[in-house]
Amino acid sequence: MRIDRIDVYRVAMPLVTPFRTAFADDTAIESVLVRMEGDGLFGWGEGAPNLPTYSPESAAGAFVTIRQYLAPRLVGRDIASGEELQALLAPIKGNRFAKAALDLAWWDLEARRRGMPLWRLLGGKGPDVMVGADFGVQDTIDELLALVAGAVADGFARIKLKFRPGWDVDMVAAVRGAFPDATIHVDCNSGFTLADTPMFEKLDAFNLAMIEQPLAHDDLVDHAELARRIATPICLDESVTSVDKARKAIDLGIVGYINIKNGRVGGLTNAVAIHDYCRAAGIPCWVGGMLESAVGSRHNLALATLDNFLYPADVFVSKRFYDPDLAGREVVHSAPSTLTAPETPGCGSEPIAERLEAMTVEHVEIRP
Repeated sequence: MRIDRIDVYRVAMPLVTPFRTAFADDTAIESVLVRMEGDGLFGWGEGAPNLPTYSPESAAGAFVTIRQYLAPRLVGRDIASGEELQALLAPIKGNRFAKAALDLAWWDLEARRRGMPLWRLLGGKGPDVMVGADFGVQDTIDELLALVAGAVADGFARIKLKFRPGWDVDMVAAVRGAFPDATIHVDCNSGFTLADTPMFEKLDAFNLAMIEQPLAHDDLVDHAELARRIATPICLDESVTSVDKARKAIDLGIVGYINIKNGRVGGLTNAVAIHDYCRAAGIPCWVGGMLESAVGSRHNLALATLDNFLYPADVFVSKRFYDPDLAGREVVHSAPSTLTAPETPGCGSEPIAERLEAMTVEHVEIRP
């Protein structure tokens, strides 16, 4: 399939309410959307690094990198597979969110060209995906308990709690005390160091499913030491950016789970490869998100249909963060704690032109 044109948009998407984590209090999410044309069709992809707090990338930087270095490597070329696309981008080091926007657009375009739902093209086991409920840092414990109570009443399969200094062990104790049977884990967003091991040892008392990314975003060695000192399983997120990083983490004995995000690993092509490696190694995975629009969320949902995603995913209904969503065919629940990937060709969502225009910060068109 020949790539005839690539349009790149940097957008700012206002959140319904601020989202607070260990590294930021966000009121809007900056994202990069790519529209890729080929064979008279088009596909959409999204990379949402936002600010350089989760990773070294930002939406502003990703826009420039795609415009100047990545998209020119693709336009005018015949690209037959995701692996071929990744090989063309490989000389540019890192910049995984930027690469992901292009990779996802190619997969959406390829699925439309074949007249297939994206999840079927990827080899998903079925369209239904179990999802969890996530809660950022709140103003008070009582506010958090009310939110968790609502999620439990709605039948969500698990609860994820953002965890940062000052919103840590006492918060977990309160939630566990109120909900003794709920599946709960905490997400530290790389906010701590090995010196905090005594605090993590206290978490062993609360029967958590996992502790997600407790230490530095690019660390494996200290995570391996922490894993030896605590009983609660560790899940790696930011630290796993490739199959090679997954291999090293598994060889070091760190992981009980690996979270896979399309943006963090450079797109669906690499996400599927990491999933397959982990499945062969007997390590369960689950899908994470970056508060993307419905475009990115639909790609995440398609990925989550693969058979080694065994823990409920971080894929959210659109109105959880955006009202309205930038994209049409908003993501909604098909049943409590369940999202269903669509049967239409491609990922199933694309931007609404008027909303895209209103939220666009900058736009560029690239042709051969």
